[in-house]
Amino acid sequence: MNELQLKYGCNPNQKPSRIFMADGSELPVKVLSGRPGYINFLDALNGWQLVSELKKATGLPAATSFKHVSPAGAAVGLPLTDTLAKIYWVDDLGELSPLACAYARARGADRMSSFGDFISLSDVCDADTARLIKREVSDGVIAPGYTEEAFEILKQKKKGNYNVIEIDPDYVPAPIEQKQVFGVTFEQGRNELDVNGDLLANVVTKNRNIPAEALIDLKVSLITLKYTQSNSVCFVKGGQAIGIGAGQQSRVHCTRLAGSKADNWFLRQSPQVLELPFVDTLSRAERDNAIDVYIGEEYMDVLADGAWEKIFRTKPEVFTREAKRAWLDHLTDVTLGSDAFFPFADNIERAYKSGVKYIAQPGGSVRDDLVIECCDKYGIAMAFTGIRLFHH
Repeated sequence: MNELQLKYGCNPNQKPSRIFMADGSELPVKVLSGRPGYINFLDALNGWQLVSELKKATGLPAATSFKHVSPAGAAVGLPLTDTLAKIYWVDDLGELSPLACAYARARGADRMSSFGDFISLSDVCDADTARLIKREVSDGVIAPGYTEEAFEILKQKKKGNYNVIEIDPDYVPAPIEQKQVFGVTFEQGRNELDVNGDLLANVVTKNRNIPAEALIDLKVSLITLKYTQSNSVCFVKGGQAIGIGAGQQSRVHCTRLAGSKADNWFLRQSPQVLELPFVDTLSRAERDNAIDVYIGEEYMDVLADGAWEKIFRTKPEVFTREAKRAWLDHLTDVTLGSDAFFPFADNIERAYKSGVKYIAQPGGSVRDDLVIECCDKYGIAMAFTGIRLFHH
């Protein structure tokens, strides 16, 4: 099949819409179920590149959760702790396959943003992963294949209309890519940058020690940034993105956004949040919403009389700013990647508050010396990659 007609483009008024191979070759994708749309395919193809590169860079199965052409989460398939399984709402599923762990991490880091996501998997989708996908609100999934059991599970989702796409893992696109904007054709070489250890060898700070685990996390951050709408910053810990700031015009706003998401990820692991007495009828999505409000500045929206009774069995104590800060002080050894240089040291100051100890960024700012000085103040190890990772 050389082309696929779509329902509409980015919006319902944008018709006609299709995907096709301009050179007349076969599409590298097959729709096994559902009817994916224009944005679905943008998410799917960007996400597939991300997880393919994560698998190549780490040797581990990988997954990403995409929304509006940027990842809400990305991760490799490391085992889940009991606490992570609980905050990701998968503690009732028993021991999960590595691929399912990767998706649980990718989905769970920022569940608010992942609501209604498009999923990309580096490996053949197995039954564990399919069962996890089936219970979440999602638009579709792309993978290099599906076991028979996994496909049967996914076909039951959305009354048989769930989008299931299979991609040829051996497909290699042309080295030159094109797109049109306002009738003008843009052309560039594909970003084939190989994110490897050599890219992280130029450590410019007094602390030059970046352990193996942190090197994996830095690779996760840089590969994630490669497919995130710029400007972008990515916080990573334990093989998964825990905070992504995408599409901001100011880099410090990226850092603040990503840092706040990383903080929320860690606050959800605090005893005060883990022990919230939710009413039994509350769905996972409703619990996610309630937690997000509870740990934020608008906490009275869920604690006010007449409101908390609909969410909790008993009224929880306020999670005070002081108590939150005390818990966040336990967040350590976080890595941070940036798709372009940090122009000011304020980015480092903000990153440090979220436990950042290892940084990778291109370097090249006229204030690099001040940024390095700030890293040295906090004992942060920072590598200059020399490579920008803008994506638009």
